[in-house]
Amino acid sequence: MNITTFSKEQLAGQRVMAGFDGTDLNNDLKFLIDTLKIGGIILFTRNLSGPDQIKELCQSVQEYARIRGQPPLFIAIDQEGGQVARLKEPFTQFPGNPKMKDEADAVHFAKVTAAELTELGVNMNMAPVMDVAPEGVQSIMAERVFGHTPERVSALGTKVIRHLQNNRVMAVAKHFPGIGRTTSDSHNDMPFLNADMAALESFDLLPFEAAIKQAVAGIMLSHIFYNKIDPKWPASLSPRIAKKLLRNMMGFAGIVITDDLDMGAIKKHYDIRTVIQQILSADIDITLICHKGPNIEIAFEEILKGITDTQEIKTRGEASVRRILKLKEKYL
Repeated sequence: MNITTFSKEQLAGQRVMAGFDGTDLNNDLKFLIDTLKIGGIILFTRNLSGPDQIKELCQSVQEYARIRGQPPLFIAIDQEGGQVARLKEPFTQFPGNPKMKDEADAVHFAKVTAAELTELGVNMNMAPVMDVAPEGVQSIMAERVFGHTPERVSALGTKVIRHLQNNRVMAVAKHFPGIGRTTSDSHNDMPFLNADMAALESFDLLPFEAAIKQAVAGIMLSHIFYNKIDPKWPASLSPRIAKKLLRNMMGFAGIVITDDLDMGAIKKHYDIRTVIQQILSADIDITLICHKGPNIEIAFEEILKGITDTQEIKTRGEASVRRILKLKEKYL
């Protein structure tokens, strides 16, 4: 995959990961792959009816991308186990991160999950959750975290990363720079976290540092407003958090992904064009839009406009696509 042969449309589309309706390679999916040239799709329960159907869906979208001259697609899913698990029975059901007793449980989860995902053709898991929920806080993440201390979250989370990725499934650590202290849900509206950099560095960031050392493929940004770090933008739209903190200070060289831009935390406060402009200025690699609708096409058009109008954004955008293609060449 030689980036110098990519059209501007391909450069823009690689930076979009989209959800869709339906359980097969329908016209909506063909439009996303052929016209918007998207780099990836994400699967939800609405797209899944059984092992044979899921495998056929994954094979058909990859084959369609190939015959249309596109790179292989990221095919992602949220399969954390427990509260957030898109694959239901007959797939293995796990009690969830809080119920893990030790590192052996984490290894078992990752190996079994990776085997089931690769058999289907799913190549990216939006896991593990690397948030830390402190004791005594009514954390929104209480039922999804590995534990109450950065040490435990780091130990179990890195085991999941290692054994997913050793078994050909890209791991995405989330939700940077940490949402374990928050008590409100970004699906509904934007939570605020009044923690300064010293508080983050001594607690929330430690598992993400461990994930970076473990060469995690991707890191997902939260939609939380860390007002003492960036007084203007939530993490998912923040150059201070995505570029300065994660890239420059922490040295992360993998792909950076937003959380779903359809969530209330973003949709209630910003229009999609402003959102994309911020994403481009923050060197965020992948925009995640999980529901069918005009925002997917508008996002593509806004990315295309950015790389067409501005040489600096085009150059930085090419660096993003190189990061994406490096992962695709390694795993796909």
